[in-house]
Amino acid sequence: MRRTSHPAGTIHRLTVESKAIAGNRLGDPTARLVDVYVPAGHTGEGLPLLVDLVGFTAGGPAHTAWKNFGENVPERLDRLIGDGKMPPVVVAFPDCFSRLGGNQYVNSPVLGNYEDFLIREMVPTVEEKLNCGGAGRRGVFGKSSGGFGSLVHAMLHSDFWAAAASHSGDAGFENLYIPEFPGTLRTLAKFGSDIETWLRAFEAKPKIDGKDTLVLMILAQAASFDPDDNADTFLGLRLPVTMDTCELIDERWNNWLKWDPARMVETHADAIGKLKAFYLDCGTEDQYNILYGSRRIHKTLEQKGVAHRYEEFPDNHSSVDYRMDISLPYLAEALSR
Repeated sequence: MRRTSHPAGTIHRLTVESKAIAGNRLGDPTARLVDVYVPAGHTGEGLPLLVDLVGFTAGGPAHTAWKNFGENVPERLDRLIGDGKMPPVVVAFPDCFSRLGGNQYVNSPVLGNYEDFLIREMVPTVEEKLNCGGAGRRGVFGKSSGGFGSLVHAMLHSDFWAAAASHSGDAGFENLYIPEFPGTLRTLAKFGSDIETWLRAFEAKPKIDGKDTLVLMILAQAASFDPDDNADTFLGLRLPVTMDTCELIDERWNNWLKWDPARMVETHADAIGKLKAFYLDCGTEDQYNILYGSRRIHKTLEQKGVAHRYEEFPDNHSSVDYRMDISLPYLAEALSR
């Protein structure tokens, strides 16, 4: 049931044939759906553009689909815009789902070059189709892996994006990932500690559970942060720990840490300072310990005098879409100036 009586916006479904994703080692398709929301009473022309990066195991169109006991994102936008709480914007929902269950929105020979896909292919297609966005009027937001993508894009591409928001975005890798490595190894051990054997068994399952998706998440991060370019390595997947004793392999783990936003911000804070708006939040009960990495980002930005908005809220990592009621108006207002 809609929570607003305001007219519904329009969803356009586009397909982008990606050259950036071509050749990915997973064999994922290069034709990518992009749902695009346009507010009621608008064609999209002249409006700012926001891009929604979804969390792990989701794809962009999941955010435009019917949702039980709540609003999907277009319905949320209808309410926020209709009630005058935010100016009208176009919002794109790209499908970046992968064989490994998700994406970190960076370039990877395993997953594909999704960083390039977003900036060089998807956004230009949407802007040309609807005559929206443009320099100084583009923003990116997301939660969890999508929040990580927003953080990284804000730091690496502040010349492209003008605003960014991260809800519980992956940060503080020592607290986030190291606690998950032992369980990953115990699961793989049941399949001879062989990633290929486990993944093929997973893909053949009629039903999956949370333990499966947790292992898949670790593999997706490995594909993003430390892909193995050895052609003999199954899909280029390797872990940053020894398979028998779970000891960190320094070279590999350091490759992961290079992508930790809590560390990246130490050398990329000036890029965030170029944005019109930067928003960061995390729940105080976040079960993946992302709170501590988020605090580190906030602390570094404060120390360097970089303007931003940081909030903590009394909740965990799950089902926190309601936080968009704060971030989306904040981004839209900044991009509309």
